[in-house]
Amino acid sequence: MKIRNLLIACLMGIAVLGAAGVARAADVRMFVRHEVADYGAWKKSYDAFAPNQKKMGVIYQSVYQSTDDPNDVTVIHDFHSLEKAKAFAASADLKAAMEKSGVKGAPQVWYTTKGTK
Repeated sequence: MKIRNLLIACLMGIAVLGAAGVARAADVRMFVRHEVADYGAWKKSYDAFAPNQKKMGVIYQSVYQSTDDPNDVTVIHDFHSLEKAKAFAASADLKAAMEKSGVKGAPQVWYTTKGTK
């Protein structure tokens, strides 16, 4: 019975530590909005770039399409620091991938942090 209680306590501790990591995961959120020539082709290229995103500090990402125009895309990327987010945005590899994937024009980019209570 003591071993079972110890195991439960350990698992609860791991869960608490895991939740703390999730809370820290969105220190900086970068939003990128741009128009693409063809969403399907762009999405394939975006997905292929995922390993590079991870190497450059992206810890979470998500893609959204406008309800009015499927080629109007907004992407979010989370980072642990503003410096990593800005370095990612300035990356020559990212710019080349965006051009190759059919991004039209210059993207709108902005950075946020979670508001204080």
